[in-house]
Amino acid sequence: MSHQRIVECVPNFSEGRDRAVIDAIAHALGSVAGARVLDVDPGAATNRTVMTLVGTPEAVLEAAFQGIRTAQQLIDMRKHTGAHARIGATDVCPFIPVSGVDMAECAELARRLGQRVGKELGIAVYFYEASASTPARRNLADVRAGEYEGLEAKLADPAWKPDCGPTQFNPKSGATVIGARPFLIAFNVNLNSRAKKLATEVANAIREQGKPQRSADGKLLKDAQGRTLYTPGRLKSVKAVGWFIEEYGRAQVSVNVTDFNVAGLEAVLDAADEEARAIGARVTGSELVGLVPLAALLQAGRHYLRRQGQCTGQSDARLVEVAVQSLGLSELKPFVPEQAIIEYRLRSERRSLAGLTLNAFADELASDSPAPGGGSVAGLVASLAAALCSMVANLTVAKKGYEHYDADNNRIAEASQALKAAFLRAVDDDTEAFEAFMTASRMPKVSAAEAAARTTALDVATRGAVAIPMSVLQRVPAVLRLASEVLEKGNRHAASDAATAAACALAAAEGALFNVLTNVHELDQSAAWVQQARSEAAQHMAVIRPAAGAVQRTFLARMEA
Repeated sequence: MSHQRIVECVPNFSEGRDRAVIDAIAHALGSVAGARVLDVDPGAATNRTVMTLVGTPEAVLEAAFQGIRTAQQLIDMRKHTGAHARIGATDVCPFIPVSGVDMAECAELARRLGQRVGKELGIAVYFYEASASTPARRNLADVRAGEYEGLEAKLADPAWKPDCGPTQFNPKSGATVIGARPFLIAFNVNLNSRAKKLATEVANAIREQGKPQRSADGKLLKDAQGRTLYTPGRLKSVKAVGWFIEEYGRAQVSVNVTDFNVAGLEAVLDAADEEARAIGARVTGSELVGLVPLAALLQAGRHYLRRQGQCTGQSDARLVEVAVQSLGLSELKPFVPEQAIIEYRLRSERRSLAGLTLNAFADELASDSPAPGGGSVAGLVASLAAALCSMVANLTVAKKGYEHYDADNNRIAEASQALKAAFLRAVDDDTEAFEAFMTASRMPKVSAAEAAARTTALDVATRGAVAIPMSVLQRVPAVLRLASEVLEKGNRHAASDAATAAACALAAAEGALFNVLTNVHELDQSAAWVQQARSEAAQHMAVIRPAAGAVQRTFLARMEA
């Protein structure tokens, strides 16, 4: 799950009171396959609704456009009032990388959306944060300064010419600010105290802004422009305040983590606990507000395992379990991963072959259905090879006599887990690719136009069917390198498992090769992409077969010594 390509988009619409309008926009966002609306949060006082949309990059891009178009149709900014700053019907629309996508890709999605909104909807668009056209436009507050009421004058200023769309004032829709930013995690740290003052002290110590500076008589110190001076805090990308929650009967440090790759949940909790203990309090647990990327919890899980001297190459489920326990996420109420983790919320409702029991998978495989077939089995066997490498590494870390290999075995285990996940995805992907091919083959071909459309669809589907076993072939050499390394540096009592990993990897590669060859067999063998596929498969096998043989020979030689 952690390797899906997932983007979050959080458009803010200038309507928080009319439920019919809110529902229509939410429906437009959720109408695109591959995108899902996970949250709709309207505010009457602000007259604003924040919607959370997640899915594949292209699906989220299309869904965001549909939402902005619907908002343009239904919201009239000339009648809008509310407590929140705003500049248009769709006020702001950020793209946020969740997994398998980086910030640069999200920035490009933002620019593509902005260009389409400007051209097709006639709305002025400004880019901010990672997609900003100039440093002066990175900060949302700067771009939105003057708000809707000052927009007409702003558009007349050459310095604020829109990045996309018309320069003329659109009184009904205003302007839209589109960009890309890191995922923001709302994370509250619980203290064993009711004192807001203590929570505020901890917040000031850990947040990036830090603590206000005061004179000897307790007055705030300010600079020449009248701005309060601060002593920087411990953690970058962290905002925090202290408060008391009556419902819980305790004080909390309320934290916004603006980039968990800079300061993870584990860093926040550990720093808060150190600061709390220094003033006589302590951290008892925490809570997450809203959704969290799986990667943030995996990072925390590895951190606490590392501190315990345990192997960090564990399954996602185990790492999440360690993170939940170590962060105390279930102290106030049960933490349910399936509801709180974005990737888990997006799990397909379609039955997953990789999620079946061994008996059920074998029964499905043995039935008269052509799928799953050899391609899915190749993915499964490859995943077992990777899992065996991880097992040997896990059996070695922290074992007496192998301490000098701990770093290597942690790396091997983590790499093996990532490969295992990729191969397991191939189990379902291969079956889906076969089903896509069968769907294309059933397309009508009576007319010339129908025949041409069918031919195109078959070509696309065949390429997809080839790509899955090819991805297995591409990754198998990495498994064999890990098997060879763990045979050398791993627990000698598990040497046979390393050798078995190599045998499974070779079998998986042979199966993947057979599937590549059969998928291109009926095609024009002179086609460039067919020749390339056959050549690439042969090149992978030229590496795989001797690598697997080398592991086998090393193991057998050790058994004969």
